[in-house]
Amino acid sequence: MNTTHKSRGHMAMLLFSLLIAGSFSFGTRIANLMEPAAMMALRFAIAGAVVGTIAALGPGMKRRYFDAPWRYLVLGGLFAIYFGLMFEGLKAASPVSASAVFTLTPIMSAFFGYFLLRQITTFWMALALAIGAAGALWVIFRGDIAALLAFDIGRGEAIFFVGCIAHALYTPLVRKLHMGEPIVVFTFGMIVAGFIFLGFLGAPDLVQTDWVALPWYFWGGLFYLAICASSITFFLVQYATMHLPSAKVMAYTYLTPSWVIAWEFILTGTVPPALMLLGVAATIAALVMLLRDEG
Repeated sequence: MNTTHKSRGHMAMLLFSLLIAGSFSFGTRIANLMEPAAMMALRFAIAGAVVGTIAALGPGMKRRYFDAPWRYLVLGGLFAIYFGLMFEGLKAASPVSASAVFTLTPIMSAFFGYFLLRQITTFWMALALAIGAAGALWVIFRGDIAALLAFDIGRGEAIFFVGCIAHALYTPLVRKLHMGEPIVVFTFGMIVAGFIFLGFLGAPDLVQTDWVALPWYFWGGLFYLAICASSITFFLVQYATMHLPSAKVMAYTYLTPSWVIAWEFILTGTVPPALMLLGVAATIAALVMLLRDEG
């Protein structure tokens, strides 16, 4: 596999982890302002308009790109499940605890990657995933062993876990179902399919929403979710899955709790304990190990 594409795949996922972390911080602040399906339908509509414009101006919307449209329905449905359950979960879960659940996706993605693509997780990769998971947990619980041992999965975390299963399955399926279409067109097809599912489910709430009463920060959060944490991240993960094994793609989720803490510092000024730097170092070490394991 081309080394340049591998490197770009890793850079794409590094940016993905930063942008997706923002969705936890911003998402928590607007999750209770609108029902999840309705909010995500708006998100996909905005993202679809952006990505569709780019696709139309770039490679174009050629008919052959939409052969076997059931592929887009499967992928769009999985992402609709993920995002819908994420925001349902964020009604009760904190940004950091939700990002803790998200760190379970690499292991599940490796499992699905083996059965769908026969991608083998080597001992070195498994060790890196374990170190990354340990580092992420250390960050999540701020280096407090007692807090880790007392962790109790709440309703919000349990709901989001189901969504994470859909996300983990989505990653290897992108590679399996891709038929050579330009990535931006492939992404557009998936977004449209996701919008169809969410629009159908969220239509009643969209009609009943008091749009005038929504605060300004709702729109700011929504556009961040639609542009940064949807349009851009969809493209990044699609690109990465074309050039990296599923387990490596999802391994970058181990950086998400660290990025969430950075976002929370920017938004609230909260300074994390110095002990948490040990967890950050562990997640970085895990990524370095994955970068070295290119066999």
